[in-house]
Amino acid sequence: GAMGGSASLIPRDLLAEYQELTFLTKQEILLAYKRFSELLPKEERENACSARVPKRQFLTLPELRANPFQHRICQVFSTSETRDGSMSFEDFLDMLSVFSDSATSDIKSHYAFRIFDFDGDGILDRKDLEQLVNCLTGQSEESGLSSEEMDQLIQNILEESDIDKDGTINLPEFQHVVSRSPDFASSFKIVL
Repeated sequence: GAMGGSASLIPRDLLAEYQELTFLTKQEILLAYKRFSELLPKEERENACSARVPKRQFLTLPELRANPFQHRICQVFSTSETRDGSMSFEDFLDMLSVFSDSATSDIKSHYAFRIFDFDGDGILDRKDLEQLVNCLTGQSEESGLSSEEMDQLIQNILEESDIDKDGTINLPEFQHVVSRSPDFASSFKIVL
């Protein structure tokens, strides 16, 4: 009955499957389900496993509200056909899985690369790096960088990372940089 809490709402075989396909524990999956269904209108909560949460609603989660890459995270993890950034429960689990402590560095860096690749062309070019820096500095006038500072910063990033010197960073180059930065994995996480 309704008193049984939300645990009974995920069929047991599905729960087992989610555990196998993600880095999440059973407890984390159930908590995610509760958090996800709370974002839905009451009448849709019964079918939370098949519902989608609109992006603006999804971004009200405190864990994402504070994340400078919130919009990109929705774009990368959303499987919406219309590319509107809306999230299904499985999209949400995928996201939490990648951002969990148990996800491997390789997986985290692969998704970080996709999130930072703003135009989705498979490389980080100057334009992606500018947007990346803008996200991190908050884009406001007073914290914004002058174009000289921006150029210098991007120059520095490329000098550090662009091994084949083609003016862009590809995934292996990015993963190489990340492997040398021990705090990367810990900064790339969202815990509910």
